[in-house]
Amino acid sequence: MDSHPLRSLRVLDLSRLLPGPYASRILADFGAEVIKIERPGEGDWLRYVPPLEDGESLLFRALNRGKKSLTLNLKADEGRTIFLRLVETADVLLEGFRPGTMKRLGLGYERLAQVNPRLIYCALTGYGSEGPYRNRPGHDLNYIGLAGLLDLTGPRDGPPTIPGTPIADIAGALWAVIGILLALAARERTGKGQRIEGSLLGAALASLPFAVARHAGGRPMTRGGSDLTGGVVCYNIYETADGRYVTLAALEPEFWAGFCHAVGREDLLGEQFAQAVPGNPAFEALRDLFRTRTREEWAEVFAGVDTCCEPVYTVAEAVESEPVRALGLLGQAGLLPPLRSSAWPIRTPTPAPALGQHTEPILAELGHDGAAVTRLRDRGIV
Repeated sequence: MDSHPLRSLRVLDLSRLLPGPYASRILADFGAEVIKIERPGEGDWLRYVPPLEDGESLLFRALNRGKKSLTLNLKADEGRTIFLRLVETADVLLEGFRPGTMKRLGLGYERLAQVNPRLIYCALTGYGSEGPYRNRPGHDLNYIGLAGLLDLTGPRDGPPTIPGTPIADIAGALWAVIGILLALAARERTGKGQRIEGSLLGAALASLPFAVARHAGGRPMTRGGSDLTGGVVCYNIYETADGRYVTLAALEPEFWAGFCHAVGREDLLGEQFAQAVPGNPAFEALRDLFRTRTREEWAEVFAGVDTCCEPVYTVAEAVESEPVRALGLLGQAGLLPPLRSSAWPIRTPTPAPALGQHTEPILAELGHDGAAVTRLRDRGIV
């Protein structure tokens, strides 16, 4: 028996690129049947983004494993009729269009709720459905810039630095999943579905609880100048003798003491929160200290020390490292979920689907035989 917690759910996913597909992939990883609905002949643009293997994007594979693909033209009356039939069978619908797009297609929440009152409708927008930016296009860099997150990232005397991962997109996907699961829990009590909405701008802002609290308290965080942005010596990045880097994050007094004793610099015990600015004696002492050994030599020094000092790895180094491999997250289909349960195993995902791979069996479920599917395909409906 399939013990995965979402095994009985059917999810219709109209989203593309990163945020929506990442959210629906999480649902698929935990057992949901996710039907990815794509435009005939083209599909999700991410299918064609390099690097490619056998003509398919590795990025697409990573975000869309374990799903089914149905091609359907929602701009055609017959396509919308098929879609409404499919909605009758669904538990969740996820879309990432600009606000109003689904309503203009005649497929807004009110219409879909008439067809299926138990449907959980999740809209994942850029800027939300209200306000002056609701119809603007955007990408992750825009959202984190508007949220204030980008301004906090980078060196004190330099420009903001683009983070190594799309923070708003990933956070927005996680909030979408949380919203869907909350709505499903509510449906267990009420028997009714609902519409939920998340925004990528909101997700970026929600990632800044410390910064917003500091702002409210009159002590705003600054780029490269605050406790958690590189402004103090105990929480910083240091270059090593081989031109690589280590992270020091000894914020608690016991960890700072452990660090100072391990490196033989008890004279720095009182300098934990000294400013990390050029010319400051404590900062210069630490920069000089870390340049006396290579990154790996420092890893050996701190291997048995109860402090918070670790190497900065490349992605290639990280996936081969002992702590990462011990998590069991590396699978042939990409990264597996970073969760473990005593009640159900991690699901072995099926490969990402070819464009329209499951169109015929899904339409057969709705009563369309092979000849009918051929006619639909000839007219560009599927």
